[in-house]
Amino acid sequence: MTLPLSPSAIPHPVFNPHDQTSTASGGPHDANLNAQQDGHYSVMLPEIIAALTPQDNEVFVDGTFGAGGYSRAIAQQADCKVFGIDRDPTAHENAKKLPEVVAGKISTLSGCFGDMQALLKEAGINKVDGITLDLGVSSMQLDQAERGFSFQEDGPLDMRMDGPNSDQRPPASHIVNTYEEKEIADILYKYGEEKKSRLIARAIVTDRIEKPFETTLQLAELIRRIIRQKPRKDGKNIHPATRSFQALRIFVNDELGELERGLEAAEQLLNPGGRMAIVSFHSLEDRIVKNFLRERSGGTPQGSRHSPTVEPAALRKAPFSLPTKKAIAPSEKECSENPRSRSAKLRVAIRTDAPCTKGEVA
Repeated sequence: MTLPLSPSAIPHPVFNPHDQTSTASGGPHDANLNAQQDGHYSVMLPEIIAALTPQDNEVFVDGTFGAGGYSRAIAQQADCKVFGIDRDPTAHENAKKLPEVVAGKISTLSGCFGDMQALLKEAGINKVDGITLDLGVSSMQLDQAERGFSFQEDGPLDMRMDGPNSDQRPPASHIVNTYEEKEIADILYKYGEEKKSRLIARAIVTDRIEKPFETTLQLAELIRRIIRQKPRKDGKNIHPATRSFQALRIFVNDELGELERGLEAAEQLLNPGGRMAIVSFHSLEDRIVKNFLRERSGGTPQGSRHSPTVEPAALRKAPFSLPTKKAIAPSEKECSENPRSRSAKLRVAIRTDAPCTKGEVA
């Protein structure tokens, strides 16, 4: 189904989220939209390209560079420039051998995407035409046991996205070994929505007296002991440690704060007509993106018409328009190819020529 743009949007090719063949410049080239590259799957890649519709001479930001799947696909669609941002040193080391990096079509910037405005300014860029974010942990990080993100294999309980040598934040082991019971329970409940957070926190505080937590399996086995699951008939059991590991990872890396800063920066950076495409994987992330876009597209109530608290929304142009207010789900084909895609949600927005909500940042 083709989704028409809002009348207030800057003219832009019609966005059809699952169309890989028709855009203003001739459409994404099927041969280049290979979601599976070097063992890493780029979630909802055709939909991302359909949303960004890269054109010649445009500038794009891939705020979660990872293995470079989105950046490479963007660079292959047009004669454009892509800046890939990542806080993980491994991502930058791996990027050096990518042909689009060698050719200068992609430049990588080391840092957090929440700081994209400052990072791009250092590179001489003040405005861009498209921004994409693939939130959460990458499959590349999950596959490296030594990074401590996964409970499937044993490794140090680390979880820092900027690497085990980071001096910016403590590892997950520091949290579980030093924080008070209530603090640990609050983290597990707030960031993992873990209903048994108090039981898990109590067990952690009790067990760490005898032996501090050092490895992922050590913590995962404790949680398995606390949360006993009955096997499902369809075999699709979720590991009991899933929510707790998610919570610790989000807290350690300040992922939700990073997302909020990244959205604010995107509003500042995008040119009129610029496109933003964000893929989230759980409700906490998606809620932040949804609320931000609803507010910035004029969907937030602004007081009564008899006594408005600010300028009436009808008279104020919003900084974003939404091709569709609903999140876009991955295709059935992709979900069968890549199970991780099943929980993905894509939200797309287009920058209007309205002033930034908080004014331009110097």
